[in-house]
Amino acid sequence: MQNIKNIIFDYGNVIFELDFQKLEQAFKDIGIPDTASFFTHKVQNELFDQLDLGSISPAEFRNEVRRIAGKPDLLDDDINNAWNALLVGIAEGNHDVLLEMKDKYRTFLLSNNNEMHYDYIMRYLKDNFDLDDNSSFFEKDYYSHLMGMRKPNAEIFEFVLNTHGLVPEETLFIDDSPQHLEAASKLGIKTALVERPEPLRNIVDRLGL
Repeated sequence: MQNIKNIIFDYGNVIFELDFQKLEQAFKDIGIPDTASFFTHKVQNELFDQLDLGSISPAEFRNEVRRIAGKPDLLDDDINNAWNALLVGIAEGNHDVLLEMKDKYRTFLLSNNNEMHYDYIMRYLKDNFDLDDNSSFFEKDYYSHLMGMRKPNAEIFEFVLNTHGLVPEETLFIDDSPQHLEAASKLGIKTALVERPEPLRNIVDRLGL
């Protein structure tokens, strides 16, 4: 891609692989009656929006899951394990590619995340890579639940652009959700869709970065 000076990376299915089918089964196993409308890649209960925004706590989230499942005795660990079933891990070499991109571009992470997944991911990074967080791979890493904003709302993109003085037309946003890319595109940001989990090397090579 030409004239790109900045790259904003999504996390899930761009850097860190997710498995929505595994999550759907995990929710079925704890008694969620209609997983297709509860949480999928394209559709989710507003409960998850609130969790992404940090407007409800993990305890409040778990209590609502108990109510929806009709199982007031569900253990915290049962709910945590079901929700974290979505999280697979980071393909070998992805971190190396991020460091290469950081040498060539101004790079940022912009993730719809939540306290429960964030804590799991931070433990995963420590256990598997001896990293405390993702900060070494980006000029700045942003997580929705810590910002009180989430994609695809325009304000979260505007915040990153304005905070770092990024020109939209010189900025590429890579994400696996078409609705997020559409919102970014309306602000003049260039976009690239990741349609399935694959090594980050393949993605950047395909985009000519």
